[in-house]
Amino acid sequence: MLDFGFPQNTEPDVLKAFITTKGLKTQMKSKELSEVLKSVTGTVSWRKPGIKHRKNEVFLDVIESVNMLMSSKGTILHADVTGKIAMKCFLSGMPECKFGLNDKLMLQTDSGTSSKKHKAIDIDDVTFHQCVKLGNFDNERSISFIPPDGEFELMKYRVQNAIVPPFRLVSPTVRELGKTRLEVQVTVKSVFNQRLFGKNVQVIIPTPKNTAKCDIRVSVGKATYEPGKSAIIWKVKKFPGNSEYSLNAEVILIAQTVEKKSESKPPIQLQFQVPMFTASGLHVRYLKIYEKSGYQAIKWVRYVTQGGTYENRY
Repeated sequence: MLDFGFPQNTEPDVLKAFITTKGLKTQMKSKELSEVLKSVTGTVSWRKPGIKHRKNEVFLDVIESVNMLMSSKGTILHADVTGKIAMKCFLSGMPECKFGLNDKLMLQTDSGTSSKKHKAIDIDDVTFHQCVKLGNFDNERSISFIPPDGEFELMKYRVQNAIVPPFRLVSPTVRELGKTRLEVQVTVKSVFNQRLFGKNVQVIIPTPKNTAKCDIRVSVGKATYEPGKSAIIWKVKKFPGNSEYSLNAEVILIAQTVEKKSESKPPIQLQFQVPMFTASGLHVRYLKIYEKSGYQAIKWVRYVTQGGTYENRY
């Protein structure tokens, strides 16, 4: 960017060369300064030349947040996935990477890969890091890039079709047992593979503001009534796939002398993490690394799906 005609470089990796934990680095050797200026004015400003690592590794994380609203009858009213692909690169030299997903358009243009291995999906609203060669993506639907050294976010995306919600609430009910008592029944079912499991699953069940106490029974985990949140919080540390667990509670209310108006019921909310699962069905098909020295890099791929705005009416 230009500030009153003076070029200003805002690339974080370049600024790290000047700003350290000891303060601002104002004195540099002429050779060191010339190397920095080359990286600023070069075509690959986000990566300096001559990087060396003892072990060449790439860590790739596909992180998805599921947003869903489900009716009391179990019908999905709205669902989408917002995701990002984060990378951590420790690669020597100036490597070029080529990256492939099971996107429908990518599978159609990549004749060397069979589309039967993974289900093809429609990826919407893709945003790339500046290192990605956009011309290659527009023409060939291939993601080619020279990665920055260390951690960076390669791309963001959104998927709206064929979402697989990892958890479902089976006919949640809240029944009135007189004027001062309620009966709550909630069953949560995991719909992913039984070899996987959900971590730190929380079910937040709203209760009336005039709740006095709750008698709660759960088949697994721990559930407590939290007056500050006006809700029953049910926590399950490890939720296996293809399983279902139930909560039953009797809510005792404080009697009100004034007749209350009918209030809208806030939905039940779910929070969770499911490692090695993607609600969109997105998969990394390949990651190829080309470098003139010809070294072999170790590649690690991880998937994580977590709850965004995940709500169920009752």
